[in-house]
Amino acid sequence: MDRVQLIFKWILASFFLLAACAANADEASPTWGQLTEGQRQVLNPLASEWDTLRPWQREKMLDIARDYPKMSPQKQELVKNRLTNWSRMTPYERENARKGHQQFKSLPEGKKRELRQKWNEYQNLPESERAKLRSESPEAYGDPSLD
Repeated sequence: MDRVQLIFKWILASFFLLAACAANADEASPTWGQLTEGQRQVLNPLASEWDTLRPWQREKMLDIARDYPKMSPQKQELVKNRLTNWSRMTPYERENARKGHQQFKSLPEGKKRELRQKWNEYQNLPESERAKLRSESPEAYGDPSLD
């Protein structure tokens, strides 16, 4: 009988541990309705999909919302634009963006500097020149959201 009681206690303890972990996961991954007004204002572009995001994705977005008030107005505008662009992407486009970001992060520092410089040069071109480049090389400039 002692062995049966021991197994029962172990199962009961495991159940309570799992319940506690689930409760902590819910706290760390709030629903849209549980966000503060400030968090909802910052994360508004993601409102329609918030409750379908994975917990780690929500945590990342909550970190952005937490840091947002400390950002310069220019940085805040950049964050808003990126969240809006991200919310408009398809899952396929998001996956490609993640892959591209990972590839960029794995480059040597010199190559990153070179690419940043080329990107800045592209950004400083008049719109007519950028449009010409995009039409000549759609594989390289095909994403208009990059402008």
